[in-house]
Amino acid sequence: MKSHVKTVVIGGGVVGCSVLYHLARAGWTDVMLIERSELTSGSSWHAAGGFHTLNGDPNVARLQAYTVQLYKELEELSGQSCSLHLTGGVMMADTPERMDFLRLAHAKGRYLGMDTELITPSEAKAMFPLMDETNFVGAMWDPVEGHLDPSGTTHAYAKAAKKLGAEIVLRNRVTELTQEADGTWNVVTEQGTVKAEHVVNCGGLWAREVGRMVGLELPLLAMEHMYLLTEPMPEVEAFNRATGREMVGVLDFKGEIYTRQERNGILLGTYEKACKPWSPQTTPWEFGHELLQPDLDRIAPSLEIGFRHFPGIEKAGIKQVINGPFTFAPDGNPLVGPVQGLTNYWVACAVMAGFSQGGGVGLALSNWMVNGDPGFDVWGMDVARFGEWASLRYTNAKVRENYSRRFSIRFPNEELPAARPAQTTPLYDVMVRDNNAVMGDSWGLETPLWFAPEGTEAKDIVSFHRSNDFEHVGREVRAVRERVGVTEIANFAKYEVTGPGAEDFLNRLMTNRMPKRERLVLTPMLNEFGRLIGDFTIAKAGDERFMIWGSSAAAIYHMRWFEKHLPSDGSVRIHRFDQTLVGLSIAGPRARDVLQKLADEDVSNAAFRFMDFREMAVAGAPCMVNRVTYTGDLGYEIWMPPAYERLVYQAIKDAGADYGIADFGMRALLSMRLEKNFPTWFRELRPIYGPFEGAMERFVKLEKNDFIGRDAAAREQEAGPKLRRVSMIIDALDADVMGDEPVWARVKGKDFGTIQPPHGYGAPRFDASGAETRLSKADHGASSVRGIHDGDWSVVGWVTSGGYAHHVGLSMAQAYVPAALADQESESLFEIEILGERRPARITVEPPFDPGGDKMRG
Repeated sequence: MKSHVKTVVIGGGVVGCSVLYHLARAGWTDVMLIERSELTSGSSWHAAGGFHTLNGDPNVARLQAYTVQLYKELEELSGQSCSLHLTGGVMMADTPERMDFLRLAHAKGRYLGMDTELITPSEAKAMFPLMDETNFVGAMWDPVEGHLDPSGTTHAYAKAAKKLGAEIVLRNRVTELTQEADGTWNVVTEQGTVKAEHVVNCGGLWAREVGRMVGLELPLLAMEHMYLLTEPMPEVEAFNRATGREMVGVLDFKGEIYTRQERNGILLGTYEKACKPWSPQTTPWEFGHELLQPDLDRIAPSLEIGFRHFPGIEKAGIKQVINGPFTFAPDGNPLVGPVQGLTNYWVACAVMAGFSQGGGVGLALSNWMVNGDPGFDVWGMDVARFGEWASLRYTNAKVRENYSRRFSIRFPNEELPAARPAQTTPLYDVMVRDNNAVMGDSWGLETPLWFAPEGTEAKDIVSFHRSNDFEHVGREVRAVRERVGVTEIANFAKYEVTGPGAEDFLNRLMTNRMPKRERLVLTPMLNEFGRLIGDFTIAKAGDERFMIWGSSAAAIYHMRWFEKHLPSDGSVRIHRFDQTLVGLSIAGPRARDVLQKLADEDVSNAAFRFMDFREMAVAGAPCMVNRVTYTGDLGYEIWMPPAYERLVYQAIKDAGADYGIADFGMRALLSMRLEKNFPTWFRELRPIYGPFEGAMERFVKLEKNDFIGRDAAAREQEAGPKLRRVSMIIDALDADVMGDEPVWARVKGKDFGTIQPPHGYGAPRFDASGAETRLSKADHGASSVRGIHDGDWSVVGWVTSGGYAHHVGLSMAQAYVPAALADQESESLFEIEILGERRPARITVEPPFDPGGDKMRG
């Protein structure tokens, strides 16, 4: 074993071996994987081995597609078979609501380049004759599903990595991690100490323990997971002989089960409601290739439904029941990336779908380590998406919920209850008890979504269509537009940057010029590749003091970036407030009248201009006030320590009583931003888009200085963006867009260049022998797939977000389309697919509400 290496990867499961392989492939051959036992010890060896590309996050789906595409390359390089079986699969819907979910997934697949197709239950039965099709209303076919040999695949990664120069050390547990003053890590093992520049935690079941070695409590939990294997079944053998193919994989939402062929029988697994954590506080180091005691009684309700839906399986004998632990993060996605506050400590863990995601995780992390950027938008997997509130107890509760809902559909207006409330403001009881608020979880913080009138239950009726909040959100919007409203805005990230180097530091990070004293600016932030990684409001509060507001969900993500670029001379200091600074916003034509009653200084338009910043007393409380609002109307943001929030809120309500002030929630705020064409972070503005694609050019001052990403942004401007963010009006019925719907355009005979979605698929398909193929439903006796073209119409873009804009009475969306189409306001050029139906849509270049911005400036 070497004593010095560039990188140590801890853990020899499929993810650790993938990271090792990708680092070596990227040129970092001085890498060592250290495994406490044997390769695949832990979760990998007993996994069911299924793989698929479909994921709720299109960016994660892209990396899953890459993983499937990679297996042929691995086999060729390593000489190790992965035993690929590309069978395709069907998802079965037993209710209209679940069919709506499949319509959404199918529509999303259009712009991702997937070959999914909506099919009838009878067509599904033809591919899996063990089912009773009368239990279902429809299904979706996905050709890129299958299964493989978990052990063989893990060893293929390992052998390929070793051929590229990587080293693997087995039966050698890491016992301690310490760091020298120069950043070098001491990886203390049972066989000695290895010094490394980088450490990667791929500990799997033991990732928490490896995190605790450096004082880190990672939000992950192992759950028991069971699947059973049947005895050989004559029906399966007969189908194989008749068709020359395996049976397809099947996912049954109602039964919470998945099933596929395994040899001459069937493998059936379940994500049961009565789920059971395994070793919820510590993982024993001596655990390895053991299995857990089966408990068929616990999964009996799912099996009962499964046998009713698939009666052919009920008659089969059970050959073996597998029960083994594997890890989840609170939202079910992996934890990947560098850890904020630590130097060169990386994680790649909680990858519960290792054979769908392991290759993509390895690629993204190796890019990040070698090139300084993952090369993809990996926010859905970034370890920085969780804050300090994701404690052990929070994680344990949320993982249980996620596991039990693994095959449950998530509605766009559905708020899940586990581990709540985690964080509350001083107004929580007022909002819930007195104001009848329906609360939402915003990065662990309870935030008002909408307010139910007295006598009405404060509860969402979940739906893909307009729901019971529609009328009430509209009433809140009208109150703001016509009079004045107040809302809580504690769910922003807040920072203070101070020191003699503060202004130079921010000018280096941000695309816009820093403001003059007591003024505000809006500014994006780019990475080195000119991609959008932040969107902020910045106030100059003093000669060496700046206040910054941004997305709360990105607080750790942005702190990691800020700290990475801090000058080493100590001339800049950054403080993150989190919930030690809270806020209220008042907006509407009478907002100034309300504020003037509470302020001891002049807040007239001449004295307190649009985009001004003031430190002033409001209702006698020390506050910071920004003259800006996300509603696009006249408005103010008022920030204060939490000790003053109840005082200021009650004073605002009292002062606004004469003007008919009303509370409004997050859904009303998001409705109003649509009317102004305002983008949102992590929907319209993400690291897959450049600032000119995102229509943020007025905030990008290329001439000001050499800010990070400036050269790339200049190249984007000079070449012209291929894509462009647009606002669209839709002739919708009773359902509005939710995000990721395809945008169709009548473009036959017109050339707009090749528009490849930044998170598109493009993955080839492979059969069991590794040969490339285009497996389709036609191979099972059904019709061929209709792709992203339909006569004169083609899919040219995708929706990022949207909803109903109540004041202007329009269904609206924001989307990305080819730049050449971005100013085409034709009534008959576009359609947007909503729940399987293409609805007419048109671009609106000017915002429908106050296009000149007179109200917010007046």
